[in-house]
Amino acid sequence: MIEPHASAPSGAPPPGSGPGGPRSGPVRLPVRPGTGRFLVLAGVFVCAACGLVYELELVAFASYLIGDSVTQASVVLSVMVFAMGVGSLAAKRLRGFAAGAFGAVEAALALVGGGSAMVLYAVFAWTGDWGGPWAHAPRVLLVAFSLGIGLLIGAEVPLLMELIQRIRRQDAGGAVADLFAADYVGALVGGLAFPFLLLPFLGQLTGSLLTGTVNAVVGAALVLGLFRRDLSRRARHLLLVANVTVIAVLGTAGVLVDDFERAARHAVYGADVRVAERTGVQEVVLVGGTGGRPAALYLNGRLRAGGGEGRRYHEALVRPAMTGAHARVLILGGGDGLAAREVLGYGGVRRVDLIALDARLVTMARHDPGLSALNGHVYEDPRVRVTTREAFRELRGVAAGTYDVVIADLPDPRDTAGTKLYSQEFYGLVRRVLTAGGRLGVHAGAAGRELGTVAVTVRAAGLRAVPYVVGERGFVLAGRGVRPWVGGGVRVAPPGGDVPPSTLVHPRY
Repeated sequence: MIEPHASAPSGAPPPGSGPGGPRSGPVRLPVRPGTGRFLVLAGVFVCAACGLVYELELVAFASYLIGDSVTQASVVLSVMVFAMGVGSLAAKRLRGFAAGAFGAVEAALALVGGGSAMVLYAVFAWTGDWGGPWAHAPRVLLVAFSLGIGLLIGAEVPLLMELIQRIRRQDAGGAVADLFAADYVGALVGGLAFPFLLLPFLGQLTGSLLTGTVNAVVGAALVLGLFRRDLSRRARHLLLVANVTVIAVLGTAGVLVDDFERAARHAVYGADVRVAERTGVQEVVLVGGTGGRPAALYLNGRLRAGGGEGRRYHEALVRPAMTGAHARVLILGGGDGLAAREVLGYGGVRRVDLIALDARLVTMARHDPGLSALNGHVYEDPRVRVTTREAFRELRGVAAGTYDVVIADLPDPRDTAGTKLYSQEFYGLVRRVLTAGGRLGVHAGAAGRELGTVAVTVRAAGLRAVPYVVGERGFVLAGRGVRPWVGGGVRVAPPGGDVPPSTLVHPRY
């Protein structure tokens, strides 16, 4: 290895440098070159971890707030990768000012990335019901943040490459290998830290603010501690002020984050929010339910119980399927107990098995006074048996012909985590556990394309299906053998046309 800086006289500025001007020669460090390279690569590691957390934060927020996680993830990642390429090209012009430019990029990235979650949530909360052009504000802002963060992440690599080469000259291939090794390992750590540490222990808002703070501290420390002699006094002062300001803004937001969350929830759900919790499966919000105030349950921002709409939903889902034999009933999903409440309202029900993934929601439905009153305290009924497991896997172990009725009270088909529960393979398992005259009631999402696809998929599994609409929601009643009868008071929907069925390897929602 050649160390060109070693021949520079003590106290002399690097060749070609001026006060605050472009720096292209070897840089003088306050540490040994080997230590300097290690510190730069450590900075690459931390910055890469922070960058991936920003990406995952945008994807998670888009999935929670907008829905259709496959589409949102595709938009975020494709826009961000494109922007990274543009950012790398743009940073070529800044290589002569590599140290100062890198410090500025990290300060901007910390502010934009760290504050992105809070800004997105604020826009969603306070513009969600405005309609018109504001209805698309969260999506537009999501693309804007993806573009901005991608540009800044892309600008890091050329600047870091320049800094590494100026510490100790190395062949291009070796330098690229070192840089990307640190970058990829940092991305691995950030990718694991987000779901296993930041999200469960800090939440999305505090986690993103902390990530931005770490990003700003590491970027400032690397430049001002290691490359300070490569900057003019004015540049050092500006960079220090910028990073202190960014850290102060993120820190202030972190102190106020609880108040902000409460205000945002009140903007979305009203001022009577009593419980708001992300269970690991979904966001659960309980409104009212004490002091004589009516209770309401929201799952992932959608009203599932409380008021006329919530009651109509469960009646529309359960009532048609209960016409006929119904001694043994299986409910898939429905951990809130509300579908079970409707089922137990029919005479002749001897057993209700409920398979729900969200164990925390089941606990709330058992013990929360508002929610347990809403579901009629169904979990105290000895006929109700609960299993908190994944429905697809659990159904594979159920004996054939066990149930007279199956109720699928599941999230919307477009929610990617539950798409396989609307597949032909899943309905094939349901068909197997039904008795010869058994019936299946399915919540099929919004009336229209989703409903038609669910109906076609149910038929492809060997069941006779009738799609119907109540309000703006779609449902499917299916049965083995004879065509099921929906009954009066509902609107039978078109059969679904030539839409292909949804399968595990080719989801259609």
